[in-house]
Amino acid sequence: MRIEGITLGYGDTLVQQDLSFDIRCGDVFVIMGGSGCGKSTLMRCLTGLLAPWAGRVLLQGESLWERAPAGRSVLMRRNGVMYQSGALWSSMTLEENICLPLEQYTELAPEQMRAIAEYKLALVGLAGYGDYYPSEISGGMRKRVGVARAMALDPDTLFFDEPSAGLDPISARRLDELILELRDSLGTTMVVVTHELDSIFTIADDSVFLDAETKTMLATGNPRELRAASPVVRVRAFLNRGDAG
Repeated sequence: MRIEGITLGYGDTLVQQDLSFDIRCGDVFVIMGGSGCGKSTLMRCLTGLLAPWAGRVLLQGESLWERAPAGRSVLMRRNGVMYQSGALWSSMTLEENICLPLEQYTELAPEQMRAIAEYKLALVGLAGYGDYYPSEISGGMRKRVGVARAMALDPDTLFFDEPSAGLDPISARRLDELILELRDSLGTTMVVVTHELDSIFTIADDSVFLDAETKTMLATGNPRELRAASPVVRVRAFLNRGDAG
């Protein structure tokens, strides 16, 4: 994925400008920065939910926002998204939640969809939980089901919006481990929006740092290297705050 000169905003409010960076296939790429800097807004643009004011998002050389809506929809199916809250339908079982995108975008028979749902649940460590409802499982498990549903259509890239939000440290670490396991076993590119240093230093191969004050990116690269050697004081301060890492 290549991002070229992206500028983003809502109404008359500028959020970020002049963003240019590459996301390599098979990497865990972290979009990081403090609260209110536009991390989730950028993710909305990369996943086809928010048009940029300027610039291009290229998916394997194809421009996401220069295509007609029907063509953009086809490109968007190459992505899977795990939302911050999990965004599961409370009235559906876990299996039914995972089958929903399969029902919308494929012509598979019901038994085939159920088999895929069982497989995806097994991939995230929840084999046998298909008949449970979201209210019957923990917050960490709901996040895992969100990952399983995001993988339903076998996307090239998985996006995670603040995956550790609301989790205790042990559950957050297990989710980080799951992200790495899926990347290693499936070869899927992972794009993670987070400000959590423990997660950043555990999972990231590459990153971009967004700044709320200047409304642009201040650095890109491996965060462990940026922590020690970034020439930008604000980036080093963010990555060295507290005792994390």
